[in-house]
Amino acid sequence: MKKTLIIAGFAALLGTSAIAQDVGVSMAKFDDNFLTVLRNGLIDYSKTLPGVNLQVEDAQNDVAKQLDQINNFIASGVKAIIVNPVDTSATQAMSDAAAAAGVPLVYVNREPINIDTLPDNQAFVASNEMDSGTLETLEVCRLLKEAGKTEASAYVIMGELSNQAAVMRTKDIHDVIGGPDCGVKITILDEQTSNWSRDEAQNLMTNWMSTGTPFDAVIANNDESAIGAIQAMKAGNVDMKSVVVGGVDATQDALAAMQAGDLDATVFQDAAGQGKGSLDAALALADGKAVDQKVYIPFQLVTPANIGDFLSKN
Repeated sequence: MKKTLIIAGFAALLGTSAIAQDVGVSMAKFDDNFLTVLRNGLIDYSKTLPGVNLQVEDAQNDVAKQLDQINNFIASGVKAIIVNPVDTSATQAMSDAAAAAGVPLVYVNREPINIDTLPDNQAFVASNEMDSGTLETLEVCRLLKEAGKTEASAYVIMGELSNQAAVMRTKDIHDVIGGPDCGVKITILDEQTSNWSRDEAQNLMTNWMSTGTPFDAVIANNDESAIGAIQAMKAGNVDMKSVVVGGVDATQDALAAMQAGDLDATVFQDAAGQGKGSLDAALALADGKAVDQKVYIPFQLVTPANIGDFLSKN
């Protein structure tokens, strides 16, 4: 039976008894701040587990390369595989390959399209994306209302459109703005993708500002995009006190931007916790233990009021 478990301390539930086990890890790309924290957290945790050896590969944002890595892991005889998918709509082939070989597979951070049909020896560890964009946008609404606005306009910067997290976070934004809890009538002036990239977001924001259209907020699917927008606004001499900017991930760069008074809200996504949880799940499955197929590690809103609680986390 497939179950959903919301949990912060997965290791306490599972424990690990794996000895001399190789685990293959395919990351969507190394060149990403949040995924770097996740990867490093996973590697650091593995070093505390005797006999556990990781083979960590960079898929370089290439779906075909990632599938090749999974097949190579299988051929090399790993006991389990952890995948941070390049494209969440392309995960069925990965699941099929692992299932055919009888190798346990755990998806981390990005929800696979086949989440509801995963075999018993596969699982998903992440944070529930229904919460991320919701927490972010509700805080943007609160800040706009606090500033005395009853109507406002905003730009939305999306992540990679092939990624379930970007799709869900954008839906969250629309749901909050169109729902009863915002308290401010927000008009979305435009929404485009930055592909999670700081540079692309900076260029996007620069183009938006060139139109001369007034705006009150920028709601980004991730912190890198929020930071890129901030860089563009500062280069354009925008008074950052006049604009509300939100992001997701609570990376160290984002927290620095918040301390500087430029970023108003972000949402802590426990990168190291997700990495740790994915390895716990992979080792448990390799040992033949039952694992809940959806393991959610909670998101938490970060604001200037509670930033001190998060400075040493991501």
